[in-house]
This record gives sequence, structure tokens and C-alpha cells, in this order.
Amino acid sequence: MHPFAGHHHSQSSQAATKITRGLILDTGWRYDLMEWFFDLFLFRGKLRELRQRTADLAHIQLGEKVLDVGCGTGTLAIQVQQRVGASGRIFGIDPGAQQIARARVKAAQRNLPIKFRVGVIERLDFLNQTFDVVLSTIMMHHLSDTLKRQGLDEIYRVLKPGGRLVIADFKRPQERPARRGHFGPGGSQIQDLASLVKDAGFSQVETEEMKLPRFPAHASGFAGFVSGKKRTS
Repeated sequence: MHPFAGHHHSQSSQAATKITRGLILDTGWRYDLMEWFFDLFLFRGKLRELRQRTADLAHIQLGEKVLDVGCGTGTLAIQVQQRVGASGRIFGIDPGAQQIARARVKAAQRNLPIKFRVGVIERLDFLNQTFDVVLSTIMMHHLSDTLKRQGLDEIYRVLKPGGRLVIADFKRPQERPARRGHFGPGGSQIQDLASLVKDAGFSQVETEEMKLPRFPAHASGFAGFVSGKKRTS
């Protein structure tokens, strides 16, 4: 999810604001159209590369159970389904009802058994130690630090011991702090996010950067990745 998609609030998304204080993007198929446009003409395919790198860093294996938090219209979850195979399970949550509806349509068109549901990062509706991997792409900058902490605690809870977390997000531009609000409430630097991941109890926390083309409207310059593992004891 990214600010270029706009802040469309349908009745369903307005209802979702009652259960989350994070930013909600809820544009359904229009989100996919805008993402395609921006990735082609501004990011030069880097959004596709970012998703690919997210999955690579997670070292997803056949038969694993994966959760995509802030799944949007399901693009990453659909890609990951190929990695877990028929014996694996993919789940995706997002607070936007239209995003989830669109994700379900895309999965059904491909005959993929991915489970998408409306949900929020700060209250994951899953049992303890359910997942081998949790992914989150381009959504953490929409959350305050308080919500990030709550969400990371929930992610830690639903991961199995030794489970992996990979977060990909746009970095807030150092040179344009005045545009902080454009990147969502409480947007943080990648190193700040890594510190929050460590505070949540994750070990082997690592960061990585990826250059993005510069463009006048956002001038983000870089994306970043944070990865970590849930402790085994």
C-alpha cells in the first residue's frame, strides 16, 4: 500500500476505521491500475522487484504457512503461493474491504486456495504459533510507532519459534522532512523500524536497501527491508 493510491474511503473502509487507527487504502481494482501505471512509468518495475526480493529474503519453502499483513489486492500473496506449493497455505489480511474483495477475485481467477480476510495488524485473528513466515510490504509507514509496536507484538505471537519476518517499506526521504505527512502518520526510517523489530523480541535482525528511481512527486530515493527471526526459546 502506498500514498499514490489516494485515500479513498468507502462505507466499508469508514467502518474499518472504527477498529484501526492506521491509514486505510480501499480502492480495489483501481489500486491495481494505479500501481501498474506508477510502477511502469515512475518506478521502472522496481515494485515488482521489491516483492520478489521480499519473498527471497523470507526463504519460503514448500509446505510452509505464510501470512501477508497489509496484503492489499493480493499481488504478493499470489506470487508466494507458487513457492509454498499445493501443500502450503497462504493467508492475507488488510483493513480495506474492497482490497480484500479484489484479492479474492484475483486468486479465484487463478484457482489459488489463498485465504483473504479483512483484518488489522494490531489484532491478528490467528492462534499463537500459526505461521512459518510473515510478510509486510509498503504499509508500515502508514502506522504510528504505537501501532507498529502492537503489530510487531502480534506478528511475533502468531509466528512459530524460528519463524521469519520480512518487512519492505519506502524510506522517508531525509532531504524532505517537511513532507512527513505524505508518508503516513509516524513514518519511520528503516533503522528505526529495525529497532522496533528487535524490541519485539526478534533475533538476527538485518536491514537492506534498494534504490528506487527518483521522481518529483515523492522523491523517496530508496526502499528498505527489515528481516528477523522469532527466537526458538
